[in-house]
Amino acid sequence: MPAAGGLHRAIERGHAIGCTAVQVFTSSPQMWKSKPVSDQMVKDFRGACEATGIHHVVSHDSYLVNLAAPDEAMRQKSYDSLRDEMERSALYGIRWVVSHIGAHMGEGTALGIERASHQVVKLLGETPESVMLLAETTAGQGSSLHSRFDELAEFFEACGNPDRLGVCLDTAHIFAAGYDIRTREAYKRTFEEFDRLVGISRIRAIHCNDSKKDLGTRVDRHAHLGEGLIGLEAFNHLVNDPRFFGIPILLETPDAETMHGENLRRLKALLV
Repeated sequence: MPAAGGLHRAIERGHAIGCTAVQVFTSSPQMWKSKPVSDQMVKDFRGACEATGIHHVVSHDSYLVNLAAPDEAMRQKSYDSLRDEMERSALYGIRWVVSHIGAHMGEGTALGIERASHQVVKLLGETPESVMLLAETTAGQGSSLHSRFDELAEFFEACGNPDRLGVCLDTAHIFAAGYDIRTREAYKRTFEEFDRLVGISRIRAIHCNDSKKDLGTRVDRHAHLGEGLIGLEAFNHLVNDPRFFGIPILLETPDAETMHGENLRRLKALLV
């Protein structure tokens, strides 16, 4: 949800359209620096959560972060940015921080995972225990890590499978990466593979998006629910899957100001 006027306004706006979970940016996703968090900002935010009953709040880190970058200075800058994001989230009382983690920039998946895992292990040792880091599944665009479930499993193993590291699964991303979820059978196969390789219990948040691009295209383009190439049946299976009851399911569909309410209505209409 947009946070113009203060982060607490994102919670209030979410509540106004019927949200029970909200994703926010605690700072600009296109900038390295952010302003300090004041006591008043924390008070306003926590007050909004209490007033609305919205306690499932997820933060998304800066899109600039690349913990797998070949350049050491860029890795350090990314590390500092993500550490600051986790510390800000702890102040606000936000439990989950989603990150794309990084891209190997042509140096290969194995080296990318090695670099990123080293950064994540250090990060989890230097940030508040109250905040969990969620590695987001990607569409595989460019050299982004974590478009394949086996790759994600390798990353977790390289990190030592820490309890504070989880997954944010993005429906549009896994579809573009080649995992079909359009029918009951396809949905079942895809999540069986995820469970076998990574573990369903590691999914702590879900980005719920239709896709403008077809299966396996490795192109990240979100669409309104039911208007993309995934279709509503997949989301019907998702919201009625008991394994995900209590897990934040978050819309990242286009046109937030005008269409988030409609996409939320479509999603809730699928609940049995």
